[in-house]
Amino acid sequence: QVQVVESGGGLVQAGGSLRLSCAASGSIFSINAMGWYRQAPGNQRELVAVISKGGSTNYADSVKGRFTISRDDAKNTVYLQMNNLKPEDTAVYYCNAVSLTGRYNYWGQGTQVTVSS
Repeated sequence: QVQVVESGGGLVQAGGSLRLSCAASGSIFSINAMGWYRQAPGNQRELVAVISKGGSTNYADSVKGRFTISRDDAKNTVYLQMNNLKPEDTAVYYCNAVSLTGRYNYWGQGTQVTVSS
């Protein structure tokens, strides 16, 4: 079992920055990729960024050049640095961890990010 807990959300003006953190615990050795998803009211949950065990990254087109995902394996933590935030980035952001087999997905409780115009 893996547990992931997000932190770092909040309210920020457009053009501002926030950094989200996701701390993983439990069977850390079984984790392959970790990522961030977001869900705005009335919308489906969508991928924001993902980082593999080897450090490869992938981003949604809408956040490329503004968001950076990184990981600190010593702290079992993944970060999402969000710069030049836009009102359309407003959503609940969820951390996700995928098992090595791809069979299991673990989700955090979500953290609210609100960007005012």
